[in-house]
Amino acid sequence: MDTRLLSARLYSGSRSPGGGPYRYTAPIRPAQAASVVAAFNGGFMMNQAGGGYYTQGRVIVPLRRGAASLVIKADGSVNVGAWGRDVIMTPDVVGVRQNLVPLVAGGRPTRKAASTHWQAWGATCGAASCAASVPGIEHQWRSGVGVTANGALVYATGPALDPLQLAQLLVRAGVVRGMQLDINPSWTVFVSYHPRAAGGLAAPSNGSNLLSSTMQGPWTFFAPSWARDFVTMSARPAG
Repeated sequence: MDTRLLSARLYSGSRSPGGGPYRYTAPIRPAQAASVVAAFNGGFMMNQAGGGYYTQGRVIVPLRRGAASLVIKADGSVNVGAWGRDVIMTPDVVGVRQNLVPLVAGGRPTRKAASTHWQAWGATCGAASCAASVPGIEHQWRSGVGVTANGALVYATGPALDPLQLAQLLVRAGVVRGMQLDINPSWTVFVSYHPRAAGGLAAPSNGSNLLSSTMQGPWTFFAPSWARDFVTMSARPAG
């Protein structure tokens, strides 16, 4: 995603991060739908994220030094990196979503991404069930986001991925700093919206999943009941 053409916005949910109400939360409203071209899932529930959450001038969950962080500024620009090293709090920061530790750093998978201790990257569902009694599997639906050297934003998701494979996908796309977002079948989703008419609104009817097999879809971010955080990318005004 070309961030010279697109601006990011963090939408907060009643469950993740909780602590609302928020100005930007599901459903996407018509005023924002006029420019939204894509949306994708956020991270873990905050009690499992190993990091914090900042929005609307409020620290909802304390930010943690070293945590992998997606950072959005007032002009809609977006960055990804380790908090306190690659990205920091400045007056123009409007949103910070932290989730675990960096997955990609210096254009390579991190040492932890390559570790055999894959459970450090979150509890997964089993092969055919998400019941608590079913053992999780290493190769599961995972999603991640990162930035390239020239500032492009990259999102990746897919089934049967271990943490290292997700990191390698991001690196192959040119990511120099990246992080894992949510995992498991119910939560990973990237949707692009294509209104048929110029000036039309993004809507479930004109949305397309990045992967048709994801459980969520174009309707997800337009459902008032959707209680988890997500990110939208919107077209910048011409000129």
